[in-house]
Amino acid sequence: MYETSLRLLQKISSFGYKAYIIGGYPRDLYLKRSSSDVDICTDATPMELHKIFSEIVWSSSEYGSVTVIFENIKFEITTFRREFNYKDNRHPEKIEYVDTLEKDIVRRDFTINTLAIDKDGNRIDLLNAQKDLDRKVIKMVGDPKIKLKEDALRILRAIRFATVLNFEIEPVLKRYIKKYGHYLRKISNDVKKNELDIIFSNSNKAYGIKLILDLKLAAHLDIPELKNIKITPSMIVTWAQLNAIHKYNFNSIEKESILKINEVKDKDILDRNVLYRYGLYTCTMAAELKGIDKKKLNEQFAKMPIRSKLDIALTPIEICEILEKEAGPYLKPIIADLESKILDEKISNTKNDIENYIKENYLK
Repeated sequence: MYETSLRLLQKISSFGYKAYIIGGYPRDLYLKRSSSDVDICTDATPMELHKIFSEIVWSSSEYGSVTVIFENIKFEITTFRREFNYKDNRHPEKIEYVDTLEKDIVRRDFTINTLAIDKDGNRIDLLNAQKDLDRKVIKMVGDPKIKLKEDALRILRAIRFATVLNFEIEPVLKRYIKKYGHYLRKISNDVKKNELDIIFSNSNKAYGIKLILDLKLAAHLDIPELKNIKITPSMIVTWAQLNAIHKYNFNSIEKESILKINEVKDKDILDRNVLYRYGLYTCTMAAELKGIDKKKLNEQFAKMPIRSKLDIALTPIEICEILEKEAGPYLKPIIADLESKILDEKISNTKNDIENYIKENYLK
């Protein structure tokens, strides 16, 4: 990835433009963290980039961004710019292209994200990013009072970076995050959820959650229950404790998981019928909340004679043949009965035993 990125810079440079790797990739490279997301900044405009690259998959002159495919890798390339008149505490109403990295870099959020790499692999550090990385501190580029009002999402981004990198937030920035936390209410829940997902899925989530609480942001994020949750490894279990299903947009899988976790959390998940009904995944998530050993749960699941309807030794068609009937709604309660009897080991899951049971109880 690194060598490919340098070749991309060299290609842009061969047309007479300046170009740099910027942001997360140089930061993670300096910290010796793995990273695969490479952002490029350049003085070439989107129109000029169209002339350089044949494979452009997305372009926005509004924000000066172009996404290209280079050597089968997707890169986002952004033209050096200044931003003016932020609306809705999130988006600039106007941008203006500029001609140097020095002018572009001051619009960025935190100093740790201003480290750049040129086409020859040289590190460019205009705002003491390396110093702040060494100090393990999240510091705002420019005045936090202005920057947080411009884009309130920077509040959550500061917490996200602090969580993921295990960094401190610089005291002045911390003070203004607490002061301007209410601006988070103006940010779309979809955008906020993306940041919270990263925080809640990180192994250092306890620190991120503590920051949210210490900075009095839980109410502004519509998750006041955060102060009472149990810290667990899984992101979805964190969300399940926050009563947020009607406040944030979850995909269908997430929503179903949250509903099932909350439904099963007060049940005996080691009971075979519960484990069978809700499945191993949901019960494993609930085990995090209940403090039940997942190994014990897996052992119980392994001992179950059936784990789904498909495991029943007789198929629905074979049941119809025994009863000499066409398939119909009558099958559903019969199969439910078989599931219960097999799970409780009142009948064994063999064709012969199931056939005898059906003849004795359902053949009239």
